Amino acid sequence: MALDIKAGEAYTIRRQVFKIFGAAFHVYDPAGAVVGYCRQKAFKLREDIRIYTDETCATEFIVIKARSIIDFSSTYDVTLPDGTSLGTLRRKGLSSTFFKDSWQVFAPGGEHLADLKEDSGFMAVLRRLHEVVALFSPQRFTLARVGGAPVAAYRQHFNPFIYRLSIATFADDPDLDDLMILAAGCLIAAIEGRQSGG
Repeated sequence: MALDIKAGEAYTIRRQVFKIFGAAFHVYDPAGAVVGYCRQKAFKLREDIRIYTDETCATEFIVIKARSIIDFSSTYDVTLPDGTSLGTLRRKGLSSTFFKDSWQVFAPGGEHLADLKEDSGFMAVLRRLHEVVALFSPQRFTLARVGGAPVAAYRQHFNPFIYRLSIATFADDPDLDDLMILAAGCLIAAIEGRQSGG
């Protein structure tokens, strides 16, 4: 299976197709090896995303949990399986619904570290109005430190049948754990991918 992994891309997330209830996706490393797997249950009132090391689902390595059932500006806690906090991801509800998708990334202590934003506001609006635009102009996100340089880039691949998202990292950041960067990508794949009907 060709994943179209470009230089600098640390992870590729590929969502399983033809799954009637729930969703499932694999996480690949730069060599194309599976390093993570998620199987989401359908009809859950509160989002609870668990990333495992493989399809056996025997060993978890990231847990992403929504804080509440109904939350316009959804907040997700990202932890290790033992409960150690990696940080928090909060969706900016109004902006994400009507303009472009925006998320805030917080440290375990609550410090606002970075922002994850869809790259083009104009194209984001067009994608919401016409599904064809979303098909031919896939989403791209940039994760940047507050008032600082970009840390990572997320690109959705052009493919009408398979949802695929790649994550490129630019430099190690002492405050942003690599697993937090991956968790943001998994959340995009789970939430944004579902909204687009994939």
